[in-house]
Amino acid sequence: MLAQSDWEADLVFAADPSLIESTARTLGLALRIERYEAASATPGRSRAGSMKILELACPQPVLAGSPDPRNAPYVLQMLDRACDGCLDGEFAAMVTAPLQKSTIMDAGFVFTGHTEYLAARTGTALPVMMLAEERLRVALVTTHLPLAAVPAAITAQRLLATLRIVHRDLARHFAIKSPRILVLGLNPHAGESGHLGREEIEVIEPTLVTARREGIDARGPIPADTAFTPRALAEADVVLAMYHDQGLPVIKHASFGHVVNVTLGLPILRTSVDHGTALSLARTGKADPGSLRAAVALAVRLLGSGIADAGS
Repeated sequence: MLAQSDWEADLVFAADPSLIESTARTLGLALRIERYEAASATPGRSRAGSMKILELACPQPVLAGSPDPRNAPYVLQMLDRACDGCLDGEFAAMVTAPLQKSTIMDAGFVFTGHTEYLAARTGTALPVMMLAEERLRVALVTTHLPLAAVPAAITAQRLLATLRIVHRDLARHFAIKSPRILVLGLNPHAGESGHLGREEIEVIEPTLVTARREGIDARGPIPADTAFTPRALAEADVVLAMYHDQGLPVIKHASFGHVVNVTLGLPILRTSVDHGTALSLARTGKADPGSLRAAVALAVRLLGSGIADAGS
Protein backbone atom coordinates (compact mmCIF):
# COMPACT_ATOMS: atom_id res chain seq x y z
CA MET A 1 0.00 0.00 0.00
CA LEU A 2 2.92 2.36 0.60
CA ALA A 3 3.86 2.07 -3.06
CA GLN A 4 0.47 3.43 -4.10
CA SER A 5 1.41 6.91 -2.83
CA ASP A 6 3.99 9.57 -3.68
CA TRP A 7 6.74 10.13 -1.09
CA GLU A 8 9.15 13.01 -0.66
CA ALA A 9 11.92 10.45 -0.13
CA ASP A 10 13.59 7.62 -1.98
CA LEU A 11 12.07 4.48 -0.46
CA VAL A 12 13.98 1.21 -0.89
CA PHE A 13 12.21 -2.03 0.08
CA ALA A 14 14.26 -5.07 1.12
CA ALA A 15 12.25 -7.98 -0.26
CA ASP A 16 11.91 -10.79 -2.77
CA PRO A 17 10.61 -9.14 -5.99
CA SER A 18 8.69 -12.24 -7.07
CA LEU A 19 6.86 -12.33 -3.75
CA ILE A 20 5.98 -8.63 -4.04
CA GLU A 21 4.76 -9.05 -7.62
CA SER A 22 2.63 -12.06 -6.68
CA THR A 23 1.06 -10.16 -3.80
CA ALA A 24 0.31 -7.16 -6.02
CA ARG A 25 -1.41 -9.42 -8.57
CA THR A 26 -3.48 -11.07 -5.83
CA LEU A 27 -4.64 -7.68 -4.56
CA GLY A 28 -5.21 -6.28 -8.05
CA LEU A 29 -2.67 -3.47 -7.59
CA ALA A 30 -0.73 -2.00 -10.50
CA LEU A 31 2.95 -2.02 -9.59
CA ARG A 32 6.19 -1.36 -11.44
CA ILE A 33 9.22 -3.05 -9.88
CA GLU A 34 12.59 -1.33 -10.06
CA ARG A 35 15.65 -3.25 -8.91
CA TYR A 36 17.87 -1.34 -6.48
CA GLU A 37 21.62 -1.41 -7.09
CA ALA A 38 23.73 0.41 -4.53
CA ALA A 39 26.53 1.23 -6.96
CA SER A 40 24.23 3.01 -9.42
CA ALA A 41 21.62 4.39 -7.03
CA THR A 42 20.73 8.07 -7.38
CA PRO A 43 18.52 9.51 -4.63
CA GLY A 44 15.13 10.73 -5.77
CA ARG A 45 11.48 10.58 -4.80
CA SER A 46 9.18 7.57 -4.74
CA ARG A 47 6.20 7.83 -7.04
CA ALA A 48 2.84 6.08 -6.78
CA GLY A 49 2.72 2.72 -8.54
CA SER A 50 6.48 2.19 -8.41
CA MET A 51 8.55 0.19 -5.94
CA LYS A 52 12.35 0.14 -5.69
CA ILE A 53 13.41 -3.25 -4.30
CA LEU A 54 16.68 -4.33 -2.78
CA GLU A 55 16.50 -7.92 -4.00
CA LEU A 56 16.81 -10.71 -1.43
CA ALA A 57 15.59 -14.17 -2.40
CA CYS A 58 13.16 -15.99 -0.12
CA PRO A 59 14.33 -19.63 0.01
CA GLN A 60 10.98 -21.37 0.59
CA PRO A 61 7.51 -20.82 -0.93
CA VAL A 62 5.37 -18.42 1.08
CA LEU A 63 1.85 -19.31 2.19
CA ALA A 64 0.03 -16.17 3.25
CA GLY A 65 -0.74 -16.20 6.97
CA SER A 66 1.46 -19.24 7.72
CA PRO A 67 5.07 -18.26 8.44
CA ASP A 68 7.65 -20.97 7.73
CA PRO A 69 10.62 -21.25 10.15
CA ARG A 70 12.76 -22.23 7.16
CA ASN A 71 12.41 -18.64 5.95
CA ALA A 72 13.61 -17.18 9.24
CA PRO A 73 17.19 -16.62 7.95
CA TYR A 74 15.68 -14.61 5.07
CA VAL A 75 13.86 -12.34 7.52
CA LEU A 76 17.03 -11.74 9.51
CA GLN A 77 19.00 -11.20 6.30
CA MET A 78 16.66 -8.32 5.41
CA LEU A 79 17.18 -6.77 8.84
CA ASP A 80 20.95 -7.17 8.63
CA ARG A 81 21.18 -5.67 5.14
CA ALA A 82 19.06 -2.64 6.01
CA CYS A 83 20.81 -2.07 9.33
CA ASP A 84 24.28 -2.33 7.83
CA GLY A 85 23.24 0.05 5.05
CA CYS A 86 22.24 2.62 7.67
CA LEU A 87 25.48 2.17 9.58
CA ASP A 88 27.65 2.82 6.54
CA GLY A 89 25.57 5.77 5.31
CA GLU A 90 24.00 4.05 2.30
CA PHE A 91 20.55 4.56 3.85
CA ALA A 92 19.40 7.48 5.98
CA ALA A 93 16.90 5.57 8.13
CA MET A 94 15.36 2.15 8.64
CA VAL A 95 11.63 1.39 8.87
CA THR A 96 10.60 -2.10 9.94
CA ALA A 97 7.33 -3.92 9.39
CA PRO A 98 6.05 -6.45 11.95
CA LEU A 99 7.49 -9.95 12.05
CA GLN A 100 6.44 -13.17 13.75
CA LYS A 101 8.91 -13.52 16.63
CA SER A 102 7.78 -17.05 17.47
CA THR A 103 8.67 -18.24 13.95
CA ILE A 104 12.18 -16.82 14.27
CA MET A 105 12.60 -18.57 17.61
CA ASP A 106 11.12 -21.81 16.24
CA ALA A 107 13.96 -21.77 13.71
CA GLY A 108 16.46 -21.91 16.57
CA PHE A 109 17.45 -18.24 16.75
CA VAL A 110 17.64 -16.34 20.03
CA PHE A 111 15.29 -13.50 19.20
CA THR A 112 13.14 -11.37 21.51
CA GLY A 113 12.33 -8.58 19.07
CA HIS A 114 13.55 -6.02 16.55
CA THR A 115 14.72 -3.66 19.29
CA GLU A 116 17.07 -6.09 20.98
CA TYR A 117 18.28 -7.58 17.68
CA LEU A 118 19.19 -4.21 16.20
CA ALA A 119 20.91 -3.21 19.42
CA ALA A 120 23.14 -6.26 19.20
CA ARG A 121 23.79 -5.63 15.50
CA THR A 122 24.87 -2.05 16.13
CA GLY A 123 26.77 -2.72 19.35
CA THR A 124 24.30 -0.69 21.40
CA ALA A 125 24.44 -1.49 25.12
CA LEU A 126 20.95 -0.27 25.96
CA PRO A 127 18.23 0.36 23.36
CA VAL A 128 15.13 2.24 24.52
CA MET A 129 11.72 1.59 23.01
CA MET A 130 9.53 4.66 22.59
CA LEU A 131 6.09 4.82 21.02
CA ALA A 132 4.95 8.17 19.71
CA GLU A 133 1.90 9.81 18.20
CA GLU A 134 0.93 13.43 17.73
CA ARG A 135 -0.04 14.08 21.36
CA LEU A 136 1.86 11.52 23.41
CA ARG A 137 5.22 9.75 23.68
CA VAL A 138 5.84 6.75 25.94
CA ALA A 139 9.31 5.27 26.52
CA LEU A 140 10.15 2.10 28.44
CA VAL A 141 12.81 1.20 30.99
CA THR A 142 12.32 -2.53 30.30
CA THR A 143 10.80 -4.11 27.19
CA HIS A 144 10.18 -7.78 26.51
CA LEU A 145 10.52 -9.29 29.97
CA PRO A 146 8.18 -11.53 31.97
CA LEU A 147 6.41 -9.40 34.55
CA ALA A 148 8.02 -11.38 37.38
CA ALA A 149 11.47 -10.34 36.12
CA VAL A 150 10.73 -6.61 35.94
CA PRO A 151 11.45 -5.48 39.56
CA ALA A 152 14.96 -6.93 39.56
CA ALA A 153 15.64 -5.28 36.19
CA ILE A 154 14.78 -1.80 37.51
CA THR A 155 18.24 -0.91 38.75
CA ALA A 156 19.69 2.55 39.36
CA GLN A 157 22.22 1.95 36.60
CA ARG A 158 19.61 0.94 34.01
CA LEU A 159 17.18 3.70 34.94
CA LEU A 160 19.85 6.41 34.81
CA ALA A 161 21.15 5.13 31.47
CA THR A 162 17.60 5.13 30.09
CA LEU A 163 16.99 8.69 31.27
CA ARG A 164 20.21 9.85 29.62
CA ILE A 165 19.24 8.22 26.31
CA VAL A 166 15.71 9.64 26.33
CA HIS A 167 17.04 13.10 27.20
CA ARG A 168 19.69 12.99 24.47
CA ASP A 169 17.60 11.46 21.67
CA LEU A 170 14.53 13.65 22.12
CA ALA A 171 16.91 16.54 21.54
CA ARG A 172 18.76 14.77 18.72
CA HIS A 173 15.77 13.42 16.79
CA PHE A 174 12.85 15.63 17.86
CA ALA A 175 14.57 18.99 18.52
CA ILE A 176 13.28 19.18 22.11
CA LYS A 177 16.14 21.00 23.77
CA SER A 178 15.35 20.08 27.38
CA PRO A 179 12.70 17.33 27.36
CA ARG A 180 10.43 17.04 30.37
CA ILE A 181 10.44 13.36 31.35
CA LEU A 182 7.53 12.17 33.48
CA VAL A 183 8.73 9.02 35.28
CA LEU A 184 6.21 6.46 36.51
CA GLY A 185 6.52 4.47 39.68
CA LEU A 186 6.77 0.70 39.50
CA ASN A 187 4.15 -0.12 42.12
CA PRO A 188 0.52 0.96 42.57
CA HIS A 189 0.35 4.52 43.93
CA ALA A 190 4.12 4.74 43.31
CA GLY A 191 4.67 2.48 46.30
CA GLU A 192 2.43 4.41 48.76
CA SER A 193 5.43 5.59 50.83
CA GLY A 194 6.86 2.08 50.94
CA HIS A 195 3.67 0.29 51.99
CA LEU A 196 3.10 -1.14 48.48
CA GLY A 197 6.73 -1.67 47.53
CA ARG A 198 10.08 -0.03 48.17
CA GLU A 199 11.49 0.24 44.63
CA GLU A 200 10.45 3.90 44.45
CA ILE A 201 12.24 4.77 47.70
CA GLU A 202 15.33 2.64 47.21
CA VAL A 203 15.93 2.92 43.44
CA ILE A 204 13.73 5.30 41.47
CA GLU A 205 13.72 8.43 43.65
CA PRO A 206 17.51 8.49 44.28
CA THR A 207 18.15 7.95 40.57
CA LEU A 208 15.92 10.86 39.62
CA VAL A 209 17.90 13.06 42.01
CA THR A 210 21.12 12.01 40.27
CA ALA A 211 19.58 12.64 36.85
CA ARG A 212 18.43 16.12 37.82
CA ARG A 213 21.95 16.95 38.99
CA GLU A 214 23.08 16.14 35.44
CA GLY A 215 20.59 18.60 33.99
CA ILE A 216 17.95 16.02 33.03
CA ASP A 217 14.40 17.21 33.70
CA ALA A 218 13.19 13.95 35.28
CA ARG A 219 9.94 14.32 37.23
CA GLY A 220 8.36 11.79 39.57
CA PRO A 221 7.95 9.04 40.35
CA ILE A 222 4.25 9.51 39.70
CA PRO A 223 1.55 6.82 39.99
CA ALA A 224 0.77 5.32 36.60
CA ASP A 225 -2.98 5.62 37.15
CA THR A 226 -2.79 9.43 37.29
CA ALA A 227 0.12 10.10 34.94
CA PHE A 228 -1.95 9.93 31.76
CA THR A 229 -4.45 12.62 32.71
CA PRO A 230 -4.51 15.72 30.47
CA ARG A 231 -3.21 17.92 33.27
CA ALA A 232 -0.18 15.70 33.96
CA LEU A 233 0.62 15.21 30.28
CA ALA A 234 0.50 18.95 29.64
CA GLU A 235 3.68 19.21 31.71
CA ALA A 236 5.57 16.41 29.95
CA ASP A 237 7.26 15.75 26.61
CA VAL A 238 7.51 12.01 27.25
CA VAL A 239 6.30 9.49 29.82
CA LEU A 240 8.86 6.93 31.00
CA ALA A 241 7.14 3.70 32.04
CA MET A 242 8.86 0.95 34.00
CA TYR A 243 7.61 -1.95 31.88
CA HIS A 244 5.92 -2.81 28.58
CA ASP A 245 2.29 -3.18 29.63
CA GLN A 246 2.37 -0.25 32.03
CA GLY A 247 2.63 2.39 29.34
CA LEU A 248 1.94 0.95 25.90
CA PRO A 249 -1.76 0.05 26.35
CA VAL A 250 -2.51 3.71 27.03
CA ILE A 251 -0.92 5.09 23.88
CA LYS A 252 -2.29 2.28 21.75
CA HIS A 253 -5.78 2.94 23.10
CA ALA A 254 -5.35 6.62 22.28
CA SER A 255 -4.25 6.12 18.68
CA PHE A 256 -3.85 2.46 17.68
CA GLY A 257 -2.87 2.02 14.06
CA HIS A 258 -1.23 5.44 13.87
CA VAL A 259 1.43 5.12 16.58
CA VAL A 260 5.11 4.87 15.65
CA ASN A 261 7.71 2.79 17.46
CA VAL A 262 11.04 4.66 17.62
CA THR A 263 14.14 2.93 18.96
CA LEU A 264 16.23 5.39 20.96
CA GLY A 265 19.89 4.82 21.78
CA LEU A 266 20.86 3.34 18.40
CA PRO A 267 23.48 4.97 16.16
CA ILE A 268 20.85 4.88 13.37
CA LEU A 269 17.33 6.25 13.02
CA ARG A 270 14.85 3.37 13.16
CA THR A 271 11.06 3.56 13.23
CA SER A 272 8.48 0.80 13.15
CA VAL A 273 4.80 -0.04 13.54
CA ASP A 274 2.80 -0.28 16.76
CA HIS A 275 1.27 -3.69 16.07
CA GLY A 276 1.92 -7.34 15.27
CA THR A 277 1.61 -9.41 12.14
CA ALA A 278 -2.20 -9.84 11.82
CA LEU A 279 -1.66 -13.16 10.05
CA SER A 280 -5.37 -13.65 9.42
CA LEU A 281 -5.35 -10.54 7.21
CA ALA A 282 -2.31 -11.49 5.11
CA ARG A 283 -2.91 -10.88 1.39
CA THR A 284 -6.55 -9.96 1.95
CA GLY A 285 -6.15 -6.23 1.36
CA LYS A 286 -8.02 -5.61 4.62
CA ALA A 287 -5.04 -4.84 6.86
CA ASP A 288 -4.77 -1.21 7.95
CA PRO A 289 -1.38 0.21 6.82
CA GLY A 290 -1.82 3.34 8.94
CA SER A 291 0.96 2.65 11.43
CA LEU A 292 3.47 1.65 8.75
CA ARG A 293 2.59 4.75 6.78
CA ALA A 294 3.05 6.83 9.95
CA ALA A 295 6.43 5.17 10.64
CA VAL A 296 7.69 6.04 7.17
CA ALA A 297 6.27 9.55 7.37
CA LEU A 298 7.96 10.21 10.72
CA ALA A 299 11.33 9.00 9.44
CA VAL A 300 10.97 11.19 6.35
CA ARG A 301 9.89 14.18 8.43
CA LEU A 302 12.81 13.89 10.86
CA LEU A 303 15.30 13.51 8.06
CA GLY A 304 13.73 16.28 6.00
CA SER A 305 13.87 18.69 8.91
CA GLY A 306 17.59 18.08 9.26
CA ILE A 307 17.13 16.92 12.85
CA ALA A 308 18.33 13.39 12.13
CA ASP A 309 21.30 13.28 9.80
CA ALA A 310 21.70 10.49 7.26
CA GLY A 311 23.43 7.54 8.80
CA SER A 312 22.75 8.72 12.33
